[in-house]
Amino acid sequence: MGEEVDDAQAVYVYEAPVRLWHWINAGALVVLMASGYFIASPPPSLSGAASDHFLMGDIKFAHFVAAYVFTIGLAARLYWALVGNRYARRLFVPFSRSRQWRRDLLAELRWYLFIDRSEPRTGPGLNPLAQLIVGLMFLGGGLFEIVTGFALYGEPEGAGSFAHRYFTSWVVPLFGDSQNVHTWHHLVMWYLLCFVIVHVYLAIREDVMTTHSSVGTMISGWRYKRRPVTRR
Repeated sequence: MGEEVDDAQAVYVYEAPVRLWHWINAGALVVLMASGYFIASPPPSLSGAASDHFLMGDIKFAHFVAAYVFTIGLAARLYWALVGNRYARRLFVPFSRSRQWRRDLLAELRWYLFIDRSEPRTGPGLNPLAQLIVGLMFLGGGLFEIVTGFALYGEPEGAGSFAHRYFTSWVVPLFGDSQNVHTWHHLVMWYLLCFVIVHVYLAIREDVMTTHSSVGTMISGWRYKRRPVTRR
């Protein structure tokens, strides 16, 4: 017994700009988390003259570049949600008021919690559980990191800089002081790491335990169903 792809049920879900954004965004998140960790918990001091080493400078530079990639990418993704196909905008719609959406969400939860054995019958694109998780965890956490990150970036840039004028000037007073902004920025990084872990688990589990593609869809753009075949 094996499996083959049912081409008749293949649906083109993720257009090329969406797939490109997804993988660039994933790389930016990895760099942001790794560099952010070392900014908050610096490595041991290096021996020799300070002028011979620029390790923390390189780490911060990588963090800033990845932050700009992440921010510009999210803005581009929002644009494509407006001009792309109907699946492109689900990322920015974390929930729906329809009863069917709530029923599908409950079915997904029961399946992922191993309460039900039957595979949920949701359509192509983000399922209701994925919509909710991406909306609350990724978008919420990502926007928070952008705002607080630019607020911190604006401090050394100075009062005349773009970051200080539009972010530092109101974010730091809102949180009380700069240290509180640093703390919350760091905590939400761990929150986003939890999202990444959950996202990867759900994607791989769906690929392995259901009859339709998941990880492969974000590579090719096509969501297809697999059907069992008997090999003689």
